[in-house]
Amino acid sequence: MFSCLRLPQLVCIISAFFLVLDMGIRWGDISSRIMFSWCFCIVGTLTIVILELYRFPNDFPFCWYNFSITYACYAALICLSASIFYPITYIKFLPYDANRNRAIGATVFSCIACVVYVMEVACVWECYKLKEIPCYVHTMPGLLKVLETFVACVIFVFLSNTSLYLHQPALEWCVAVYSICFILAVVAMLMDRDEWENRLPISFPVFHLGLTLLSTLLHFTALVLWLLYQFDEKYGGQPQRSSNANCIDRTTNGLCAWDQRLAVAILTAINLLVYVADLGYWARQVSVGTEDHSVVP
Repeated sequence: MFSCLRLPQLVCIISAFFLVLDMGIRWGDISSRIMFSWCFCIVGTLTIVILELYRFPNDFPFCWYNFSITYACYAALICLSASIFYPITYIKFLPYDANRNRAIGATVFSCIACVVYVMEVACVWECYKLKEIPCYVHTMPGLLKVLETFVACVIFVFLSNTSLYLHQPALEWCVAVYSICFILAVVAMLMDRDEWENRLPISFPVFHLGLTLLSTLLHFTALVLWLLYQFDEKYGGQPQRSSNANCIDRTTNGLCAWDQRLAVAILTAINLLVYVADLGYWARQVSVGTEDHSVVP
């Protein structure tokens, strides 16, 4: 049904990938991960096209439309983040030559792919809304869970530089928080199916409220500790970017350690806000459920 959008998605992502591949320059760690993200979108979209051509969705072990729209949401976020990080970390360091033009072209194709993936999500939503078919990602908690897990994955990319936190218990706790909250979000997404709702000893909204409250509190501690131990001199942090020698007079591409610390702090704050919104949603659901029970004669 949506194969007309999959072709431009593939064309744009493949174009972005091969434009950078053709540049013949050495990539940094972040750039390599951006290339991997584009490659992931190529493989994922191509796999969905092949499965749909062979009518596999009819025999899919769970709802195909939930899988396809969830993938489209993640692919849109991946392309959006690549379109942001690639210019920031690499294009500005390139000389004004053919390589720079290729990099700009790759960024443009990545932006177009993001727009097309968003179009697919919107079309799927509208289609299944008209057919009155339930779709998890079409709900507010579904979208918030997608954002929570995606932001966590971006944080993990920056934390691949283990020098940011190793041998510092407070910062290692922050890494543990990111991992725990990511696992809890994935568990919540997997359990948000009809067959699981009746197996829990408590109501489903209360279950989600408890998980989200725990994740919110953990993220709050992680944000506070990360800011203190990375940017406060009293705790061995570096409040100024100029205090990091790797960030001064840099001629190579990529992000220096101080930039990576700042990126993790910003992403942690963003995810905390998402968790707060998620917490507010489930608190309201529990409150409404309690009110409904109180008026039953």
